[in-house]
Formats: sequence, C-alpha cells, structure tokens
Amino acid sequence: MSPAPPPVESTIDGLRARLDAERAAGRTVALVPTMGSLHEGHLALVDRAAALADLVVVSIFVNPLQFGPAEDYDRYPRDLTADLAALSGRGVSVVFAPTLAEMYPRGPINTRVSAGAVGEILDGASRPGHFDGMLTVVAKLLLIAGPDVAVFGEKDAQQVFLVNRMVADLDVPTRIDVVSTVRASDGLALSSRNAYLSTEQRAAALALPGALAAARAAAEAGAALPAALEAALAVLDAAPLLELDYVAVVDPATFRPAEPDFTGVARALVAARIGATRLIDTQLLHLG
Repeated sequence: MSPAPPPVESTIDGLRARLDAERAAGRTVALVPTMGSLHEGHLALVDRAAALADLVVVSIFVNPLQFGPAEDYDRYPRDLTADLAALSGRGVSVVFAPTLAEMYPRGPINTRVSAGAVGEILDGASRPGHFDGMLTVVAKLLLIAGPDVAVFGEKDAQQVFLVNRMVADLDVPTRIDVVSTVRASDGLALSSRNAYLSTEQRAAALALPGALAAARAAAEAGAALPAALEAALAVLDAAPLLELDYVAVVDPATFRPAEPDFTGVARALVAARIGATRLIDTQLLHLG
C-alpha cells in the first residue's frame, strides 16, 4: 500500500498555528522552499531536512517576483498532485502551498529585499530583479514558518550566497544548510527546466557539466584561473545549440569574480540557453 501524501496547508495562519503547536511541544522545524515540479534534487533537500529537524515543511509556490516579463512564469510546470505523490513517505510533516493571493493579498508589493551589487552580476545581470524577488519571498517564508533550519541546493550558488548574507545581515534566527548538486546519470544537474529539453537539446546541455569538469581538471593539473576558464570555454564553444550566457570563477567569500592569481577554493559557474531553456551549473575548484 502506497504511503499517504503529506497534509497541505494553503493559508499562512493555518501553517503558523500548526507549527506553533509543534514548537510548544519542543519540536524543531526545517523548511525546504521550492517552486514545485519536484525531482530527485528536491527530494535530497527533503531527506536532509528530515535528518536535521523533527518536522519538515516543504513550501510549493511559484513566485512571480523572481520572473522577468519575458521569462517562463506562465509555463513553469505546476502539478501539486504529482508533487504530493513524490513527497509521500519522505517524512514531510506538512506542505505549504499558498495561492498567489495568500502570499500577496494586496497585489504587487512595494516592500522588497534588495540583493545589492552581488544581485546584479552573473545571473542577476541576465535576470534583472530576479534576486530581489527571490530574497523577498524567502524572507516571507522564513517569517511565516520560523524554521530552525532551511535547506537549499548548491546548484543555485548565487541564491545560496545571497540568502546566507540576508540571514546574517537581518539577524534571522534560521540556519541555512546546503546540499550538494544532484545529477542525472549523464552528469546533467537536475532542474525542473530540464523537462523543456528535447533529446538533442539535452545532449547539448551536457556541455555545462563538461565545461566545469574541464576547468576542474585543469586546476587539478596545476593551471591558474585563466587557463581553467579557457578549458571550460573550449568545451562550451564546441557545443552545438548552446548560447553561452556566462562562465566565471568567483571567490566564494564575496561572490565577486576571482582575480587571475587567485589561489585556494574558488567556485566555477556557467549559465547558457539551449533553445528557450536557460540552465545553470556550478562546481568548486581548487586553484594553486
């Protein structure tokens, strides 16, 4: 017999009442914020959350604030029934699945969290306003659920950096935990947007992890940062169907582009468009 799906709360008051009662009994809470269309990468976050706290809350909300006018908000995959089935038997205490009106009852909001200068580079340069919208909804979710810990995926490295900084800057009493990127057997980082790819496009998308692997191999062979970047670019330049957005190496402490003579642990990032689908990937490099 299949396990029952977790219960769903669709209102802020309902979720708060449920969690307040659990916290009064001494239980801890972990939050996994998602936009639904759940895959094994999301489920790895859920499993991690279950190991960190007594209760696991999974939020499912496609947040319009983090989509630009020409992006895929309207076509972003939504299937709550399938998501609940995927979460069955994973130790999820409750799914928070609010409507747009529940999250933004007064319509477009005027108060937003600013991602600052780091929110305007890399993914922020390609998606203006995206990180402000992301931080705003994450701040709302942290205030609504009041979790002891929130779990995010490494693939969204710029998002993770900005969430960590927001939590530190605003003294939010939530610890941020990060789970390593989950990949398909062919090496492609799992993403809800992978569903958009044709067979030919998916093959082309393998250039993203391939480029990161080339950069890492170059670094492990003793190459400096510029040569590691060149190794990544060689893979990306040879890929059909791929329109490169950026490939970069940043200092994880600042998320600013690392200097050519940087030594130590750095983070390589790549973003590209394949047809109408934009994908990102990341990996750590050890330079010097």
